[in-house]
Formats: sequence, structure tokens, C-alpha cells
Amino acid sequence: MTNPAIPHYDIVIIGAGSIGAPTAFFLSQAGYKVLVLDQAPSVGQTSNKRAIGGIRATHSDPAKIQLCLRSIDIFSTWKDRTGDDIEWSEGGYVFVARTPREEKILKDLLVTQKLYRLDIDWLDKPQLMELVPDLNPQELTGGTYSPKDGNASPLLAVHSFYVHAMEYGAVFKFNERVTEMVIQGGKVVGIKTNRGEYGADMVVNAAGPWAQEIGALAGLDLPVRPDSHEAAITEAVAPFLKPMIVDISPGPGSSNYYFYQHLTGQIIFCITPSPNIWGFDAEETSSFLPMVSKRMVDLMPRLKNIRVRRTWRGLYPMTPDGAPIVGLAKGVEGLVLAVGMCGQGFMLGPGVGELLTRIISGQLLDTDHQTLDILSPYRQFAGQELLK
Repeated sequence: MTNPAIPHYDIVIIGAGSIGAPTAFFLSQAGYKVLVLDQAPSVGQTSNKRAIGGIRATHSDPAKIQLCLRSIDIFSTWKDRTGDDIEWSEGGYVFVARTPREEKILKDLLVTQKLYRLDIDWLDKPQLMELVPDLNPQELTGGTYSPKDGNASPLLAVHSFYVHAMEYGAVFKFNERVTEMVIQGGKVVGIKTNRGEYGADMVVNAAGPWAQEIGALAGLDLPVRPDSHEAAITEAVAPFLKPMIVDISPGPGSSNYYFYQHLTGQIIFCITPSPNIWGFDAEETSSFLPMVSKRMVDLMPRLKNIRVRRTWRGLYPMTPDGAPIVGLAKGVEGLVLAVGMCGQGFMLGPGVGELLTRIISGQLLDTDHQTLDILSPYRQFAGQELLK
């Protein structure tokens, strides 16, 4: 694309959310001329604003452990580096075990987690009750505790990345829907939208739930499907709970659920539906609250009198194995994929943004090769992330 009337950028990022905004920050900080396109009216207005804010390196997958360890480094020091308060709180994560099944899963995972520098340990029942005294001791066998995990505000964080990316020269255009990927000689050379046309040396697909649609514009069939998850927030109460609590035991309608107390005193909670609820439906349902509240009160009876203020529903861009797709596309030179974050885009965002910057600049770290092998768009998708 050589038309001088068409603005040209080093990198065009499709998606201004949990992945796109930090990627724009790191790329523009590295000196690249960056354009970010999003169909929403402002930054973080699709999946990001529906995230509940959990940030953990407690995963079963080495790639996600390493990326999220780096994300935690960035989130936890962001206020010191920029002066922006993103409501970072180092509350930790607790994965509870209530049956031998959960205990075995969590204990087996400790080997991999500790191998990749995760600060995590098994707590037996008395130790866990000392840490979280309001847990129901019945059937509780123990759990894992990772104290360096935490939470932050998705909207404050993505807005801060957006502001500082613009300070480095990144351009954001909203209400622009990508309609065509311009490819010449097997190389991406530009993007067309409902509002304009832009030249590009490289394009990053960070389109979240719409990743498959964007991939199809380049002739790719990306195995990313949106799955609807519901969440809620309660009234504010006096602080009594520090870590995020995750119960991976399956129940009617859900494979797990999790909750934590925000800095403001509100309890924020979510479930992972089972079976999956495929599609783009983001309307909340009447079945979510009775289902999840019963499970939460059973685990922590103290919650029974807290009033719920609001529920909402968001889309998790899922892959067959529950792990992201990150890497260069084959057959379309210059197209970079950062899709299928499986509802963990917020916690992965800064780590993935730095990784994409190293991919584009050709400055990969030794550890990046393993990460990219695990997250390759061309892997077999045979395994399964156990803590998704």
C-alpha cells in the first residue's frame, strides 16, 4: 500500500482492550508508530469492563505462569512508575479442596508451579482456617495459597495503559469496525474499516471474542469461540476477607466459582458455567444468582446476609485447550495473533504486551521460546488448562 494519501503505521492493533491497550503502550514505548482500532466507543468497553479484576500467576500451564508473573510485577509497581492508582491489592489467591479429587489436582500442580518460581504452598485445614476463618470447615481438607497474587481495577488499568500509550505517540480510533485486511503477495499491508483505510507493516489481532471474525479476513480459521460468564457485586461491608477464594469442585451448572472482597468492601464473584454457554449473548440471566449464591454460602456461611447490588455477563474467548493463542500467523506475513485469552486477558495483558513487543522487534528472551511453543497457533490443542 503505497498511496501517500493513506496514513501508514508500523503496527496496527485490532482491539483496545485488556491485550490491545498494554500492547500499544509497550510497542509505542519501544518507538513504534502504533494505531489501535476498536469498534467500541472508547477503550476497554467490551470484555475488559466486565472482568472482575483478579490477577494470578496460579495456573497449571508454564506459559501462563511466566506471563502472569511478569504481569504481577507490572501491576504491582504501576502506581510507583506512573503515579496512576489502578487499585492494585496484593490479597493472594486460595484454591480450596473439599474432596480428595481437588486435593490431588492442587497438590500435583505444586510441582510445576514451584518449578516456575510461583510463591505457593499447600495449607492443611487448620492453617487454611487460620488464614480464612470464615470458611466452612465441613468437608474442607485444605488448599493452596499464593500470597503474591492479587487484583486491580480493569477499567482504571486499561485506561492508564491507554493514556500512557498516547503519551508515547500511539493513536487510538474508536467506533471503527475492521472490514478488510489488505494482503499483497502473502503479506499484510493494511487495514480497511467502515471509516477509513490504513497502511501497516504489521497487524496484531487482539480482538477478543471477535478474534475468529478478524482472522477470517486473512483466511485463517482460528479456534476461538466466545463463552458467556456471569458475575456480580454486593454492597460494601467491613473488611473481613483478604484473598480471592476459588472452589474448583464441580456443581450443578458450573465447574467452579470464585470471589473476593474489593478494597471498597464489596464482594465480587463469578462462575465458570458447565456446560459452556457459547455465543455473543451478554444479557444476564435469572438462574445465575440462585446457583452461585448457594455454592458461596455453603463454602462461607457469613455471606448469606450480604445484599447483591448488580449482576452482569461477559464473554470469554475460549480455545479448545483453555490456553491463549500467541504468535506469528503462517501464510500471512506480518500478522501477529494474541487471541483466545479464555477470560484471563486482564491478568495476561501486560505480560503478553511485552512478549508481542519482543516478537515484533526480534528480541526474544530465552524463556520466550518455550512460552511461544506452548501458546503456538499451530499446536495440537490436545491438553487442558486445569485452573482456567
